[in-house]
Amino acid sequence: MRIGVDVGGTNTDAVLMDDMRVVAWHKTPTTQNVSSGIETALAEVLATGGCAPGEITAVMIGTTHFTNAVVERRRLLDTAAVRLALPANQALPPMVDWPSELRDAVGNHAYLIPGGNEFNGRVLSPLGESELRTAAADIRERGIRSAAVTSVFSPVTAEMERRAGEILAEEIPGIDVTLSSEIGRIGLLERENAAILNASLRDLARSVVQSFRSALDALGIGALFYVSQNDGTLMASEFAEAYPILTFASGPTNSMRGAALLSGVRDAVVVDIGGTTSDVGVLVNGFPREASTEVQIGEVRTNFRMPDIVSIGLGGGSIVRTDGGLTIGPDSVGYELPQRALVFGGDTLTTTDVAVAAGLADVGDASLVAHLDGDVVKAALAGIQELVERAVDRIKTSADSVPVILVGGGTILVGASLAGASELVKPDHASVANAIGAAIAQAGGEIDRVFSLDGSSREAVLDEARAEATARAVAAGAAPDSVEIVEVDEIPLAYMPGNDVRIRVKAVGDLQLGAPV
Repeated sequence: MRIGVDVGGTNTDAVLMDDMRVVAWHKTPTTQNVSSGIETALAEVLATGGCAPGEITAVMIGTTHFTNAVVERRRLLDTAAVRLALPANQALPPMVDWPSELRDAVGNHAYLIPGGNEFNGRVLSPLGESELRTAAADIRERGIRSAAVTSVFSPVTAEMERRAGEILAEEIPGIDVTLSSEIGRIGLLERENAAILNASLRDLARSVVQSFRSALDALGIGALFYVSQNDGTLMASEFAEAYPILTFASGPTNSMRGAALLSGVRDAVVVDIGGTTSDVGVLVNGFPREASTEVQIGEVRTNFRMPDIVSIGLGGGSIVRTDGGLTIGPDSVGYELPQRALVFGGDTLTTTDVAVAAGLADVGDASLVAHLDGDVVKAALAGIQELVERAVDRIKTSADSVPVILVGGGTILVGASLAGASELVKPDHASVANAIGAAIAQAGGEIDRVFSLDGSSREAVLDEARAEATARAVAAGAAPDSVEIVEVDEIPLAYMPGNDVRIRVKAVGDLQLGAPV
């Protein structure tokens, strides 16, 4: 038996699953103290499913804590951005394109040190160890407890980053060090940005993971727990403490994985309508399609793996206004929906009220929206439909109609058909697809590097890449004998001198679960 939990901005969802069968589920408003909401959801599914805490073998949790921290510019550590690049790459300093308030939130501490490699791994400049030790003394004096190390072309060879991390650890005992080569891809500034964001979240990551452990302990659940990554896989909680940035966009990813299981459709567009926003993505062979371009997080460009998602301000709590013309969202009552929506005795007209007035949903007290003008209700439903259809059209890569799967608590807002959909699927348990996606996820690892074929055969290089991806999957919690390679991309670098190729490999495996305690 396993439990999946998804902590959203409006609701916290939990499901109890026996293999791939949903035994029980519960949806509760997200509380300001997020852990108490998790405790409530867990207690309910255990009681409903008649399951003792000792029967649980694993708990999988998806969270928005870290995304929210960056967006809201709060609970971020002062971080030393150490770039190994001199004498080159100094025209654009670290965090040069960041919003000023976010740059200030992480302290704007930048250190440029000699080092780096060429695209083919040849040394660009030897690592300036003495300069790095001088920088470390300044970092220590400033009381900075986290650092992000980025070296030129470190995805090709991470040797200098690893050595720099060792020196920082020697000079500043207890410092958290994030190496960009373990997170981002080719592209210095974007990879550096991702590393700095990750480093700034390390303290929060420990706090959040510990709060999750405390919630499990309070209920007597002794099973290991895992945290959702944004590629549809899981990582061990200890891994999440080191790489919190890999949770970004894990909510929509969980929903898409859950949608694939519930519907039995592995290639489709998924529309996840929550309480505040709707996320629209594409399933390819049961996994989310990844974004092929840089992705902005909190207005910062990054280039680590992220699902290709279109988000719109439409959810079950979206505020509907009729003064000066009809508008829907993008603002929402969020987790206050049970208090503020008309059908619950509140004073705010929401999309949920519109759905109830139209007879599409049976929640709250329908008599409280009986006074709504029929033309307003009809116009609001048409507006909601148009918002969803536009988002589906934006995410598609062709004009052909495709299957569309609707999940999330806000599926009540959409009618029986959508323009551009060859079929519209609303599976059972759609409202908790996100928690189901967390519960069924596997552990995964990925490698994205440039390899030189000079002196090595193509197969030998591919084997090396597969082995590294497999090792990362095992580090994330996969059972070694279950790991399989699910994706291999090989891109020759035609305009570079030499015989070089960029290889991306993704590996996934079943969780290595011990007996419940």
